[in-house]
Amino acid sequence: MPLHQYVYFALSSRRITAQEITDALGIEPDETRVVNPLRLPVDPANPFRQIWKVVCREPGLCVDEQIAHVLGRLRPQTDRIAELMRQFNGAGDEEEPGLAAGLEVVRCFNDEEHQDGAGQPEGQDERNLFGWALDRETIAFLAATGAYLDVDEYDMTPTPLSD
Repeated sequence: MPLHQYVYFALSSRRITAQEITDALGIEPDETRVVNPLRLPVDPANPFRQIWKVVCREPGLCVDEQIAHVLGRLRPQTDRIAELMRQFNGAGDEEEPGLAAGLEVVRCFNDEEHQDGAGQPEGQDERNLFGWALDRETIAFLAATGAYLDVDEYDMTPTPLSD
């Protein structure tokens, strides 16, 4: 079954910019994104937000290996990420946190277009990319930084055309 998967750690906020996150952590993001950038009227269902990401899209790696790659870059700044989370989510009456942190796993099954097993050396057995687990260090990082884990899995099987 063709599989495409990737992992990223994101910090997202309405109160701190992606550049301010970069400056505070000393880590360049792989991607940044602005959601609903200062358009009027602001859509209450999709408010302005800046997103800062460290991403691993390396094909042929298991999810745990992708997570290890992402967190390998972030672990030296675990305390600083935790401090930013405290700073922007301190005691206040806001319904929404000032800064959200999340580890995201995205898996697309039956994705013929973006298959991760492609390009393996000839004669080498194809790796099983389906199973994965969180190790204690990953769980400790998530707990220390107040990050959530979100796993999205999609079946990309084409829908047959009806007659």
